[in-house]
Amino acid sequence: MGHSTHQSRPPRQQGGSNPVSPLDRTRPDTDHSTGVGDHGRWSTRRIALYALCTALAMAASFLEIPLMPAAPWLKYDPSGIVCLIAGFAFGPSAAVIVSILGFLPHLFINPWGSLMAMAVALACSVPAALIYRKKPTRTRAALALVVGSLAALAVALVGNLLVTPLYAHMSMPQVALMILPILLPFNLIKLCINAVVTFLIYKPISTAIGHH
Repeated sequence: MGHSTHQSRPPRQQGGSNPVSPLDRTRPDTDHSTGVGDHGRWSTRRIALYALCTALAMAASFLEIPLMPAAPWLKYDPSGIVCLIAGFAFGPSAAVIVSILGFLPHLFINPWGSLMAMAVALACSVPAALIYRKKPTRTRAALALVVGSLAALAVALVGNLLVTPLYAHMSMPQVALMILPILLPFNLIKLCINAVVTFLIYKPISTAIGHH
């Protein structure tokens, strides 16, 4: 899938028209395509869907919900779900684009937090998209979400340990003491919500936009 085969013998010319090779007949480019072939072509429709996913991720990133009374500064937002669905529907390139562009508005307000959010979103959605696209089944999707969530959990904990002291006036040992009682539970809850919701809704959404 994704590869076209053609014979070396030129096709029969009819009338005064120019010969058309089998490759030209099967290429996916249309008037609404930017000319990048195969399944990853940058058609107008694909660009529009990428933009829609990015806009949804941006909007979702502002829906901040406190999950732990002991740490009200740690807030959950559902933007990670959008990143995962974009990766499942369009592949890892979409996961990268949506994970980065979706948090750009926050970069000017909270740069360190935005960079952390981008890193966690990338760590979750890109591996998940890579695993899922090899075999787009429900079982594979579950595996992809587990692997992506574990990768994101590792990035979140290490990132908090390294980055939080840079802006929160806390030492690294102080942050380390927060891992078990606060940071680990918060990130587990957050990633579990993203994984479960994505698993429940990705298939209908992918079907609606013509994928898998």
